Amino acid sequence: MNQSKQNSNGTVFTVTQFKINGAESSLEQFYTELSVSLVIVYLLVITGNLMIILLVAVDRRLHTPMYFFLCHLSFLDIVVVTAIIPKMLAITVMKDDMISFSGCFLQMYFFLGSQCTESFLLTTMAYDRYVAICKPLHYNTIITNRMCAALISITWFLGFFGPVPAVTYAVQLPYCGPNKVIYWFCDFPNVVHLACSDTSFVINLAFASAMAIIYIPFFLILCSYIKIIRSVFRIATADGRRKAFLTCSAHMLVVLTYFFSNAVVYLLEMVGNVSSDTRVLIAVFNCFLTPLANPIIYCLRNKEIKDAIRKYILLKKIVPSDSNT
Repeated sequence: MNQSKQNSNGTVFTVTQFKINGAESSLEQFYTELSVSLVIVYLLVITGNLMIILLVAVDRRLHTPMYFFLCHLSFLDIVVVTAIIPKMLAITVMKDDMISFSGCFLQMYFFLGSQCTESFLLTTMAYDRYVAICKPLHYNTIITNRMCAALISITWFLGFFGPVPAVTYAVQLPYCGPNKVIYWFCDFPNVVHLACSDTSFVINLAFASAMAIIYIPFFLILCSYIKIIRSVFRIATADGRRKAFLTCSAHMLVVLTYFFSNAVVYLLEMVGNVSSDTRVLIAVFNCFLTPLANPIIYCLRNKEIKDAIRKYILLKKIVPSDSNT
């Protein structure tokens, strides 16, 4: 892999490290506040998502397909923030803004893979809710343990295979300087634009992959919820309709948070009068929004999770009542 270039004096320049600039110098005066915020966000994400994983593991009432998929979502959220925040803290606290060439593309791959996997996982969870509401009598025969294993395996495979073509092509491009990434981590377009050759093919490849990974799952989720809503309105009683909506309300909120936040970032990229600092900060905040919101949503909207918190964390006696899942 050739990543070198000669200048007029015959000197060979080869990029072996990238400088993560974070943002322009105007934000450096707020690095202390930013570091504290990052630590708080990281602890909240790790604590909230790890709590859900542990609650599902210890509470037999949560040993169902819905919570099986939720555990994978929580683990995925931990992977996303772990791929980004430690290096951001190294920049803001220790002023260590250099990252190796391989480390940069490894961070890029894990971040993109996690984002892609989350999109497919939300689709899998929507299918689970569709079967639970639209085909309740056949749920246990359709969503079996084998089916769950197959769905989650396909989800992780597609998610982490999705970025492979674009990242593989990008890593083979020649990088001969500059090496300053104006972002808080090795974001794909910001790194690829540093290549000293034509990048139109890899940019178009990445764009096409991103559109497929975003819009195909979104379309499938939309179709699932159209059928769910139609089935719910066929339920005769108001109490039955309420319980059916509660069954998928948490997932609906997570889906809306995920796709709406990504849409906001996309629209900001299209607006020309937004400062680079603001654009970068909002884009990075978007990376943490879903991992931070998911455990909050499920803890507030899901009765079984709230009951498990009372039983195993607050050590309170649970009064039996109807399930909403």
